[in-house]
Amino acid sequence: MNPVDLLAQPYTLPCGVVLPNRLCKTAMTEGLGDAQLRATPEHVRLYAAWGAGGVGLNISGNVMVDRFVIERPGNVAIDVRHPPSVDADARARLSAWAQAGTADGAQLWMQLSHAGRQSPRYATRQPVGPSAVTLDMLGSYKTPRALEDSEIVDIIARFGAAAKIAQDCGFTGVQVHGAHGYLISSFLSPVTNRREDRWGGAIDNRARLLIECVRAVRAKVGQAFPVSVKLNSDDFRKGGFSHADCLKVVELLNSENLDLLEISGGTYEQPRLLGIAGRSEDAVAVRPSTRVREAYFLDYAEAIRAVARMPLMVTGGFRSREGMCAALTSGALDVIGLARPFCTHPDCARELLQGRIDRLPAFEQQLHLAASGWRSPTSPLLLMKMINVLGAQGWYYQQMDRLAHGRPVDLKRGILRSFLRYWWDDLGRALRLRR
Repeated sequence: MNPVDLLAQPYTLPCGVVLPNRLCKTAMTEGLGDAQLRATPEHVRLYAAWGAGGVGLNISGNVMVDRFVIERPGNVAIDVRHPPSVDADARARLSAWAQAGTADGAQLWMQLSHAGRQSPRYATRQPVGPSAVTLDMLGSYKTPRALEDSEIVDIIARFGAAAKIAQDCGFTGVQVHGAHGYLISSFLSPVTNRREDRWGGAIDNRARLLIECVRAVRAKVGQAFPVSVKLNSDDFRKGGFSHADCLKVVELLNSENLDLLEISGGTYEQPRLLGIAGRSEDAVAVRPSTRVREAYFLDYAEAIRAVARMPLMVTGGFRSREGMCAALTSGALDVIGLARPFCTHPDCARELLQGRIDRLPAFEQQLHLAASGWRSPTSPLLLMKMINVLGAQGWYYQQMDRLAHGRPVDLKRGILRSFLRYWWDDLGRALRLRR
């Protein structure tokens, strides 16, 4: 089978749903929600472009299950404890989004998430988490309040209820976000979870929130609807959620009838999902072979494959057809996760599948992304590193925003301008929030 045919090959999930090909546009926070955290015409325009661009599976940016603890002001929220966010108008907006994203035959899954302690000061009055452990990033985050047992049970119910609304509104699957340091991920990590009750301590207890959320979702949507989980292969932080922990969680998930497990890695403190090391004093080194491979987490996925009984997807770093096909041929994974290339070239999947390009577009070097890592917090270069990383991230967000508003991308936009515009836009949205 030639490489193009391999990428274009359909894939049947355990629930029976067929993915049109092996390429997935994975979740990226869109920042397109309105002042009431509802979907907008910009979601419709953006996902129509991505759906028509040849990708087999789209996964939305994280949709919040609690409108008062959000990842950024432009999120969409499905908060069943707040009737306006699930009323007829809100559902019609979600339906329009789903219809646009699936019009050309692609799957569109909604990623469900709770920001937990990673909700910035300007987006929440009080972040929450498993324990009162602050996210130390230039004073941008408040100390979270430790959740009560009854509140954790309520959050589990929120995930299930939001999944059912997604299904009713035309989304073709859901993903439970258990990675990157958000609430479920923070329960998995001993650094941020210092509880001594049934939600903390041994890995079985720390994984309880994830497992119960998956069960609540499956109970609401039934057996024939795709349910996925996004999980860190490693937090890459000393004392945190380790690769050994990940393997144990995968074993627990084997019994939960998952249709796809997406493998990623890192948190805000150690943003390996962006191919970057964080603070050196609490970083865990990646495997030497990982540094020379195209996909950031492929080595870890190979170990996960040995214990996993569900299909696997790896996200992070893939750019060449050769690298993607080698990963699929090896059997380490079943689906290729891609993200940033779609911010500038929404039809890049079709170009790749039709053999018109051999590599996806990448602009990291143009943006001088700090791939060598940050220095310690006392270093005078820390702020510049932060601007570099967040500016590059903001650059991609703004390209996505331009596509959503029907404007051409601006590849000449600079890193500092991107950094400033990113914060200006988010702060402006925060001031307009109506909750």
